[in-house]
Amino acid sequence: MKIVLIGYGKMGKTIERLAEAQNHTIVGRIDLDTTEDQRMSYYTDGDIAIEFSHPDAAYDNITGAIKAGIPVISGTTGWLDKLQAIQSLVKETSGSFLYASNFSIGVNVMFAMNEKLAKIMNDYNDYEVSVEEIHHIHKKDAPSGTALTLTNGVIDHLNRKSKWSLSDSDADTIHINAKREGEVYGDHLVRYTSTIDTIELYHTAKTRDGFAQGAIMAAYWLFNNGKTREGIHSMKDMMGLD
Repeated sequence: MKIVLIGYGKMGKTIERLAEAQNHTIVGRIDLDTTEDQRMSYYTDGDIAIEFSHPDAAYDNITGAIKAGIPVISGTTGWLDKLQAIQSLVKETSGSFLYASNFSIGVNVMFAMNEKLAKIMNDYNDYEVSVEEIHHIHKKDAPSGTALTLTNGVIDHLNRKSKWSLSDSDADTIHINAKREGEVYGDHLVRYTSTIDTIELYHTAKTRDGFAQGAIMAAYWLFNNGKTREGIHSMKDMMGLD
């Protein structure tokens, strides 16, 4: 694949290292100093764009790439209030887009297990559910996109919960405890607790490589050997988790 990197921070550099080791080619690196002419030249040369930029820039970055006719893999969080507009644009342009709050294969397995567990816990009202996440001090958004995906996965399948909060813990509210510590790559915990025991789903990321490798795998799946899969997709689609 010929990849355009949108955002060239720590994640962009990790994707570059792993992609080149797998004989993919980075044809462009888009950051704040990239001109519009350079950007369009990269899109012309590339097969697919992988976007890990900044919450404030993600919408414009993704919109520009889709309008240029290049498939987009996006992993930036903190901008999802505009996700529906991106999805509409993809439909209007017959584009190709895959978004994930987390590209780690392990985390996406956790997402599937989380939804299954929430369905089971509908029958056990004695258990209170909470979510906790820990990330490095440089992370811009809180709670993390992964924590929100986990929380919404519970809300979608656990009838007694309908919303989340970083502070409140009412009967119908899931409390999310968002911590920022050191250089932690990402720890996520879903906990069900009662007076007699506790059930936990927990994932810890040891390096950024898992996120980057998952993004490359998703890009290769979307690229589909040159027969791009049109429409709006997810890691569930790529991993066959539905």
